Amino acid sequence: MKTVVLAALMAIVAAAPAHAALKPGDRAPDFKALASLGGKEFTFSLADALKKGPVVLYFYPAAFTPGCTIEAHEFAEAVGKFQALGASVIGVSHDNIATLDKFSTSECRSKFPVAADEDGSIIKSYDAAMMGILAYADRTSYVIAPDGDVVFEYSAMDPTGHVEKTLAAVQDWRNKTH
Repeated sequence: MKTVVLAALMAIVAAAPAHAALKPGDRAPDFKALASLGGKEFTFSLADALKKGPVVLYFYPAAFTPGCTIEAHEFAEAVGKFQALGASVIGVSHDNIATLDKFSTSECRSKFPVAADEDGSIIKSYDAAMMGILAYADRTSYVIAPDGDVVFEYSAMDPTGHVEKTLAAVQDWRNKTH
């Protein structure tokens, strides 16, 4: 039933452009969340991740749905390119941690973590709710500089393009700062 409802919502939303509230220059809200990498749970801290370099933070509607699986595979394939630029990747959804333990291993291929935002607080703080419904995140990707400012934002329900655009944004940021 959840998949049917999500598919219906995504069909409606796919026809309209997605809009994220945070834009380049905005301060990224700090957060901590229970996350999973390769099925191993830990507490992800945005502030700690930013100490190591830029962070690609991407929101996705629900684990194991077709678009989210495509997006996770593409990010997994590109993790080495992000790491070469000093950046890390974290995905966030409303899914529970048990679901993300599986998703992080199979679809994320144990290459990057995914965080559980079960209460929707992170989704809300980034204004990344699908049509204002906290149960599902919109498909929105951000690049956050180590100083905590958003340097890039991209929202589109089509999962293709998120990796390419965020990778280019990280490269642009790096070129301007190095």
